[in-house]
Amino acid sequence: CKVTMRSRPVTTWLGIVVLGCVGITFYSQWLPNISSRTTMRQMGFKSSVGQKTSNRRSVMVRTAADVQKKWVDAQGVDFDLRLLQDSPEIVLKHLKARRANEDVLEAVTLIGNLNEQRRQLIKEKDHFLNQRKTLSAQIGALMREGNEEGVKELKEKVEVASQEAAEKEDDLSEVESQCGALFARLPNLLDTRVPDGDTDQDNEIIKEWGMEYKREEDWMQWHDILAQGVDGYAPEAAVKVAGARFSVLRGHLARLERALKDFMLDTHTQEHGYVECSVPYMVSRPVLEGTGQLPKFEDDLFKTNHDISGHDAFLIPTAEVPLTSLWRGEILEESDLPISVVSHTPCFRAESDSGGRDTRGLLRQHQFHKVELVRISTKDQSNNLHEEMTRHSEKILEALKLPYRKVRLCSGDIGFAARHCYDLEVWLPGQGQYREIASVSNCGDFQARRMMLRYRAVPEENAGEKKGKKKQKPKPVYCHTMNGSGVAVGRALVAVLENYQNPDGSITIPEVLIPYMNGVTTIPAVNERTLK
Repeated sequence: CKVTMRSRPVTTWLGIVVLGCVGITFYSQWLPNISSRTTMRQMGFKSSVGQKTSNRRSVMVRTAADVQKKWVDAQGVDFDLRLLQDSPEIVLKHLKARRANEDVLEAVTLIGNLNEQRRQLIKEKDHFLNQRKTLSAQIGALMREGNEEGVKELKEKVEVASQEAAEKEDDLSEVESQCGALFARLPNLLDTRVPDGDTDQDNEIIKEWGMEYKREEDWMQWHDILAQGVDGYAPEAAVKVAGARFSVLRGHLARLERALKDFMLDTHTQEHGYVECSVPYMVSRPVLEGTGQLPKFEDDLFKTNHDISGHDAFLIPTAEVPLTSLWRGEILEESDLPISVVSHTPCFRAESDSGGRDTRGLLRQHQFHKVELVRISTKDQSNNLHEEMTRHSEKILEALKLPYRKVRLCSGDIGFAARHCYDLEVWLPGQGQYREIASVSNCGDFQARRMMLRYRAVPEENAGEKKGKKKQKPKPVYCHTMNGSGVAVGRALVAVLENYQNPDGSITIPEVLIPYMNGVTTIPAVNERTLK
């Protein structure tokens, strides 16, 4: 039936108008603020990562509302005990964004309490020291007067004051030790560019490259099948020698691994300006504490029975540890910065919490090879250098014509010591998914504070000059450190095998690697293996 305005009372029409206004407000203000990630999850969509399919994970779209500051930028604060004492809420916001557990959150409160005890103990110790000083001066006066009884009495009081000061010093050392142990468990603060999220599914895809090289044929095999097919991979021999999650490569495949390493080192030293270093494969506990691997990740390390200056010794989990620590405890000049170094080393990781995930073939090995990039810079240089460093790793993949994507890690997935981190994920057609091949992190001054790595800024012209006064040197400030894979050699080998495989099982050599393979252009498939 036809309804006209005359058939309804005025109050009814007023109600309809009000409801309409509310609906418009809802859709125009509330709905756009729902992130694309949340909307997809609520609607039941799942990521295609891990499935052999042509569908790619959707690129996260971030609106202006998404990039609003959720926490204070790490670049603008000093992450030290004073910050925890004066502004614990700043640190807690970062920790909650990282999805830290309750023990870590509780550590902030405990550190605050201990720091207050520390302040009180310092006051009490100073009180007794001042008391001893005053009494000692009085003893001198009484000795000049010949008052032996008074001297004896004051000496007893001096002894008591000294004992009290010593006890307060012992208590202070204990409190500072507890405070330091708790502080070492706290991860780095976050850059405001880091997206808020729970897991790697919330990482932000920044860039995709090489789609014209991306292969997705159904017949394509995993790398371990291909490696055995060219008689270059002997898993049974590795188990015989070292147990599970080690590998033995031989023939053309061993040569290909070496070619990848040499190509990466040549590119980074000749084109990107890094200085090559050969470093020890074993480091001490304090060194690992300085870079942030300890105390949190001790179960993932291989501890040895060796002793380094009275400290436990471990095999390196990455060349980042010895490279960054080459300047441990030093005060550099600003003119020395930035420092850019590169090293190829084997890396040793127990990864006790992996639970058997991703352990097929050459993935997630206890021992693997990696080319590592490290930079040390001033605060003002670090953000730009981090972007440039990431680009250096990207160029390796582009030269090899390996499809990849660049992602910015979210707050729940970023590493312990990192303030801002990019992962490069290479496409593996045999597995039908992207896998991490490089991780490039800006740690800010987090590592430098732990290892006391500082620099002295160049003084400004006429700064601090006064008549009759000597020009003072600026106080040392903490350096910023960056590290990244340039790239993981084992993962690059896997990527070449899967992306350059042929239907007959042979492997085409990437053009840039042919000179490193002594002119070999193809690794042929064989029918049987001779090593068992």
